[in-house]
Amino acid sequence: MLSRKTKYGLKALAFLAKWQDDSPVQISVISESENISQKFLESILLTLRKAGFLSSKKGKGGGYYLLKEASEIKIASVYRILEGPIAMVPCVSLNFYEKCDDCPDEEACSVHRLMIQVRDNTLSILENTTLADLISKESI
Repeated sequence: MLSRKTKYGLKALAFLAKWQDDSPVQISVISESENISQKFLESILLTLRKAGFLSSKKGKGGGYYLLKEASEIKIASVYRILEGPIAMVPCVSLNFYEKCDDCPDEEACSVHRLMIQVRDNTLSILENTTLADLISKESI
């Protein structure tokens, strides 16, 4: 299940990508528009800034803005920063692999094989969808 942190992070990035002006956007504007707690949003935006998706400007006229074009931001990258592994179980994770304690043979495990399919299909969608795709689909 997608956490609220990741959902709100994607909503905030989409808001920034749709922002018509080149000026930074105050947290309060995003918070009010997307119905996200300002304090929670601050934490999410800070994480995204540290990961290199956003930058911020302090003072009057300050706020957050995208560092890259929306077409260059893959949803899989955002997901991994905010949510962690894409795989549902650690034994099929590409970046965070861990062997399951209760499984003597991964190759014979039917759950393992199923979760590889789930991971691959999910990864394909997330890797092939950019922030630009996300906001263009919103207008449909």
